Amino acid sequence: MLDAIGVASLEDLFAQLPAEARLNRPLDLAPGKSEYEIVEYFKSLGEQTASTWPSFLGAGVYRHYRPVMCDVVASRGEFLTSYTPYQAEISQGTLTTIFEFQTMICQLTGMEVANASMYDGSTAVPEAALMAMRITGRDKILVSRAVHPEYRAVLQTNALNDRMPVEEFRFDLGSGTSNLDDLASKLSDKTAAVIVQSPNFFGAIEEVKALADLAHRHGALLVVAFSEAVSLGLVAPPTAADIVCGELQSFAISPSYGGPFAGVIATKEKFIRQLPGRLVGQTKDADGNRAFCLTLSTREQHIRREKATSNICTNQALIALTATVFMTVYGKQGLRELAEQNLAKAHYLGNQVKRRFTAPYFNEFVVSTADPAAVNQQLLKRKIVGGLDLRRFYPELPDGLLLCATEMSKRADMDVVAEVLNG
Repeated sequence: MLDAIGVASLEDLFAQLPAEARLNRPLDLAPGKSEYEIVEYFKSLGEQTASTWPSFLGAGVYRHYRPVMCDVVASRGEFLTSYTPYQAEISQGTLTTIFEFQTMICQLTGMEVANASMYDGSTAVPEAALMAMRITGRDKILVSRAVHPEYRAVLQTNALNDRMPVEEFRFDLGSGTSNLDDLASKLSDKTAAVIVQSPNFFGAIEEVKALADLAHRHGALLVVAFSEAVSLGLVAPPTAADIVCGELQSFAISPSYGGPFAGVIATKEKFIRQLPGRLVGQTKDADGNRAFCLTLSTREQHIRREKATSNICTNQALIALTATVFMTVYGKQGLRELAEQNLAKAHYLGNQVKRRFTAPYFNEFVVSTADPAAVNQQLLKRKIVGGLDLRRFYPELPDGLLLCATEMSKRADMDVVAEVLNG
């Protein structure tokens, strides 16, 4: 192999790696160990790390229970080994699951059409912005500072090369929701879309109807994003929005140190031709049986580049399938009960501490504490992962610590968090 690629030695092969990243000694393992003994050794090491500790860290990635059925179905060879359904006539199973996924997303979001998934929540936001620009013929985007900071960063990256001016508007330091007065002062006849998140990055529920009325008054579209999909089981769907986009990680998708995840974008039927990516439609075959096929695939692989709505070249079919199985396992009532558990757990903890904002919240909230980093260190000493120190993203919140409680949170652990915060 070295001869074939023209490299003299194994050391030369790795020469581009920094010296400090290379291991120049044998692995620190006892000699004579069998494979299963080595596996057990690493399992025991893993149990000593924070991955098994109670966690109150949310901020866009959430620890929820993952039903076994989700991995069982997604691991079937028919789904796991197929790349993408180009030949619709031999991919009916994959196309069926995507069609069901689209249907469930419409039911969850209150929208009329949804595509066959996005890469993740962060990339769904700029896709929604570009879609709004195509619909309105305008180019300016207004985004709330209460939207996930990493979503806003990806939006800004897209804006660099898409000639898309992006301006942020403030959130209210009392309620924690988007500031309507600041938004009103920045809206104009050049605004294509107003982008908000609900529940927002602070866990607060936004006033979607008021935001929609304000945006529509100036001829702009309202885009509502979400990062906590479980909230859709209880919080009223954002039907006043024109486009809904977000992240489905909460639906049985492992945190996996940050991905891969699955995003979503949905809209009203009148905007269907501006949806990025592709859709699966239902039809009938030659014998009159129910059948599925790819339709409205306005992506570069199917049509001319200058006519494409997006350069999305695939969708997260396998991970979206996991989310589809999750929604099927829980059903409407089950998802509502799961959301109620999250709400109850978060409010049990929230009622014991000093919350920073007054707006209604779902399973995340901001607490005020003199030193967020010190609180997290105290919690780590008790083998509990704390929240997000908001100073990293919000200098205007020097005392802010973002905490999250889900159905996985235990009362005893929440009591410890409250004790540390109040102490």
